[in-house]
Amino acid sequence: MLSDADYGSNASGGRQRGKRRGATAESTSGDSQPLRATGRQTNIRVRRSNNNNNSSNNNPTGQAKRKATDTDEEDDQSEKKYRKCEKAGCPATYPVCFASASERCAKNGYTSRWYHLSCGEHFCNECFDHYYRSHKDGYEKYTSWKRLWTGNGKTEPSLKAFMADQQLPYWVQCTKADCGKWRQLTKEIQLTPSLVSTYRCGLKVNNVKTEGPDQCSLPEDSRVAGVSGSWWNSMLIVPPLLKDSLANPFLVAYYPDCVGMSPSASSSNIAHSDRRTDAHRRVVQPQIPGLCPYFQPFYQPNECGKALCVRPDMMELDELYEFPEFSRDPTMYLALRNLILATWHRECKEVLTPQKCVPYVIVRGLVRVRCVQELDRVLHFMTRKGLINTGALLVKQPTLPEQYHHKKTVLVIGAGASGLAAARQLQNFGMQVVVLEARDRIGGRVWDDKTLGVTVGRGAQIVNGCVNNPIALMCEQLGIKMHKLGERCELLQEGGGATDPDIDKRMDFHFNNILDVVSEWRKDKSQHQDAPLGEKIQEEYKGFLQESGFHFSQLEEKVLQFHLSNLEYACGSTLDQVSARSWDHNEFFAQFSGDHTLLSDGYSSVLHKLAEGLDIHLNSPVQMVDYSGDSVKVTTTAGSQWTAHKVLVTAPLALLQRGVIQFCPALPERKLKAIHSLGAGVIEKIGLQFPYRFWDRKVQGADYFGHVPPSPESRGMFSVFYDMDPKGKQSVLMSVITGEALATVRDLEDKEVADMCLRVLRQLFPDQEVPDYQKFFVTHWSKDAWAQMSYSFVKTGGSGEAYDVIAEDIQGKVFFAGEATNRHFPQTVTGAYLSGVREASKITAL
Repeated sequence: MLSDADYGSNASGGRQRGKRRGATAESTSGDSQPLRATGRQTNIRVRRSNNNNNSSNNNPTGQAKRKATDTDEEDDQSEKKYRKCEKAGCPATYPVCFASASERCAKNGYTSRWYHLSCGEHFCNECFDHYYRSHKDGYEKYTSWKRLWTGNGKTEPSLKAFMADQQLPYWVQCTKADCGKWRQLTKEIQLTPSLVSTYRCGLKVNNVKTEGPDQCSLPEDSRVAGVSGSWWNSMLIVPPLLKDSLANPFLVAYYPDCVGMSPSASSSNIAHSDRRTDAHRRVVQPQIPGLCPYFQPFYQPNECGKALCVRPDMMELDELYEFPEFSRDPTMYLALRNLILATWHRECKEVLTPQKCVPYVIVRGLVRVRCVQELDRVLHFMTRKGLINTGALLVKQPTLPEQYHHKKTVLVIGAGASGLAAARQLQNFGMQVVVLEARDRIGGRVWDDKTLGVTVGRGAQIVNGCVNNPIALMCEQLGIKMHKLGERCELLQEGGGATDPDIDKRMDFHFNNILDVVSEWRKDKSQHQDAPLGEKIQEEYKGFLQESGFHFSQLEEKVLQFHLSNLEYACGSTLDQVSARSWDHNEFFAQFSGDHTLLSDGYSSVLHKLAEGLDIHLNSPVQMVDYSGDSVKVTTTAGSQWTAHKVLVTAPLALLQRGVIQFCPALPERKLKAIHSLGAGVIEKIGLQFPYRFWDRKVQGADYFGHVPPSPESRGMFSVFYDMDPKGKQSVLMSVITGEALATVRDLEDKEVADMCLRVLRQLFPDQEVPDYQKFFVTHWSKDAWAQMSYSFVKTGGSGEAYDVIAEDIQGKVFFAGEATNRHFPQTVTGAYLSGVREASKITAL
């Protein structure tokens, strides 16, 4: 077979004469047919002129002129035999028509015009005519394709797009380990994932042998080598659109050609008109059989504000930074990224490799070779960023090439959610990782108690918003069930009364209105004009009562106090410490949506799986981090020394504020200021086991019930009770102590706190016999030596930017993770986990 890249010196002169003696006329249409060159007619006119001026055939001068003219005619015949591709920069001197559609196909000969699809793929003017002209045999096939394309797609159909989508031959790679050569299939062979996975040189497909008898010994087509050149992609006329991509079921609401898929092959259950932009159209999440409903990796049209979600029709900023060559036309990148994301969410229990994705890269032409080459880069980028191949995967081989992890050693300080997430990622990448943990257990502020007959989290146990939440991903990987929390929450009063739901809704409405007024107030306020959130709420509340003349009943005032206690629970602090300007700073970013769930087996079931196979040293409190040299030296309180290229610090905010870990040199002033601008919030928990479920008669079927405080002074004291065994087999309640109530119990014995809680329950259920508790526990996070807090908040005068500043690395050697370094998702295990994944990506990239 002749290659489009073959060169010949003889054609050069012919091209020059053709340009001088003939002209090419085209219409404004890009698919128009050129007129033939008129060079030969010029030669005939020259010959006649010579005959008129020389009356004698014996004239030697006339004979010489005739011989010269004959030579010109022979050169013109040579000129007609070959014609170079006219695409600027295309090296094809002797193009070959891949289509062979017309009986008059130029094959590898002369045509009046070559149509360029890529550097290596052209079709002749005769084959153009075969499909484009209405009286030709191929016209109906072309028009049928145009109808299908127009019905599903957004881009205008053209003959070049038709040729790329329907006529180009497929290319496939030999799967033999010692071969790997690319072979061009014949036009009648359709490429399938099965064929891609099993193809070997010489394989019979549809009873047609795809290569000669020598099979793998045959040389690879010379055009393949050119595909990997940086310039090759820029010479591509039609961007690659995948056929039958695994991303298609996720993206039925999009035009296929806007998300890297072919309109001629992408099935859709949404009408063409319905797919157009409509701001009022309801967002419908596609239902994919067998897929976890919490997996929604792509935004649907007109959808926004969903965490860890990507627009399938455009590149993110970090993607543009990593792949600037796709900034002008992102089609290839989008096609591959969307395919990879879809494949991962379908098979998240196993490592996703390029070999698993390649069979689904179905596209005609040499561009498939380029797509497979780029697939490696895109997949490794997404792995490094934690978009795929993340969670609780245990791998046998590094998930990244050696260039990312060669001889890199990392020390991780802290075996909480962030430290374990980073260590798992880094080890899976191929790095040497050691984790130093001060406690005699892993988990940090995740600590599950099983002494009451069920798992009760002394720390975190609830997942807030499961859609795209990495905790939900790990539960799916590990087969861990999550209990969906219902919305029903009965508000019980001391004395046994159940609050009218209408009163609860009304006070919830007024409470949120107050917060909305505070939000309006802060819009034009600088950081120096900040005020305590509690002060602003009281100010706006009193202003509302004075202006409206409205008066709330005593019960309504108590219900308002319940909502204020919920706000203190969310902030982890009394409201006089919290910034009115930045208390909900993270709400400006996309948050996790969907169900709130209870991990019945506790977060430890996830974290212990993350820790599996890691080199973790317990009882190893770190005293000093010295990063003054080329490497980082870490010293424990016992005097042990560790050295590594990078160190990741995941200590809680309170320990950083108190200087429990010393740094040499000292931390930058900017970072220290940020550390102290945040608050170390505290809540405490209590768990009680009873001989039977006395609460079922009043609140049966509810996952929790609220306690309306009898006075503002008692706000935050056991404000909500959670049923820790929703299936009803065990009798365990868990409650929280927040806000000013913490000061009341700080110096009490645990049993005194448990007795207080029992008295409250007896006041809430006076009509029933509330038995004595059998077992209990009370937490003391404020006194925990290695926590001294529950979760962070923004103090008055601070800002959410502090989270980003704390997260900044120092000299590319010391890195920081933890919930107090995650501006988007602070205060949560999810935020801590994602901060560890983020830092693992940063460490790998350096």
